[in-house]
Amino acid sequence: MRFALTLVSPEPEAVDAARSLVEHAVHQAGGHIHETRYLAPGCIDKLIEGGTVVDLRAAAEAAAADLPVDVCVQPAEGRKKRLLIADMDSTIIGCECIDELADFAGVKAQVAEITERAMRGELAFEGALRERVGMLKGLSLDVLQRCFDERVRLNPGARTLVTTMTAHGARAVLVSGGFEFFTSRVAALAGFQANRANRLIEDGAVLAGSVGEPILGKEAKLEALQQEAAAQGISLSDALAVGDGANDLMMIKASGLGVAYRAKPVVAAEAHARVDHSDLTALLYFQGYAAEEFAQG
Repeated sequence: MRFALTLVSPEPEAVDAARSLVEHAVHQAGGHIHETRYLAPGCIDKLIEGGTVVDLRAAAEAAAADLPVDVCVQPAEGRKKRLLIADMDSTIIGCECIDELADFAGVKAQVAEITERAMRGELAFEGALRERVGMLKGLSLDVLQRCFDERVRLNPGARTLVTTMTAHGARAVLVSGGFEFFTSRVAALAGFQANRANRLIEDGAVLAGSVGEPILGKEAKLEALQQEAAAQGISLSDALAVGDGANDLMMIKASGLGVAYRAKPVVAAEAHARVDHSDLTALLYFQGYAAEEFAQG
């Protein structure tokens, strides 16, 4: 079986330093390198014959562990995915919207602590969301747009990731345990074709302190992956899922390539690949796209 090994870093010299270390580790794990391509400065892609994905991944990650290099090892066949399912908060955007709303309500410290624990898998997501939304009761609806305008920014590489995949025929869906108010706007900014999220209950002027049921949590994210794949007539192996929190783990593990982006330890430990150093364009390199194939704008 053939495997693709990708090394990506914001520091090209780090990839050069990792190359020989990783090649030796791959050989020790039973793999033989047949081809090496430079996809961009700071990105090397290798075709490997032999070994197993588990052994090769472990060997390559260990070899590069002391360098600011992100590593991906996967089957070479079918690596360009036809479906992207992405988490929003702290993945496609650089903040947790509920924490920022809580800042306007004067309860950010309390809410952010619950968010952190939920994302680490220490609390059930649904109960944690209800508790946090309850703290926002009475917040003016005007604050939602202000929060979006002042606090929400796409993470580096987000729009390039989405628009490149869609330009090459993939479907891109934003799936969030956050709120529709934000996912609809972030989806438009980044180029997603659809979005799914929770609904904040309000009375036309202020937040009611509750959220629509059923809550979109980890099971619903997995269901979104399954439904979107079925609608396209593709298998889950044709999908790429990316996220950072415990409620993303089920969809990450079920997809053909599940990536942990700046993720909590419980997610990083079980994802197929991690992005700890590079921006979101690393997910394009993992699929074998060269920089000149990236969509512009």
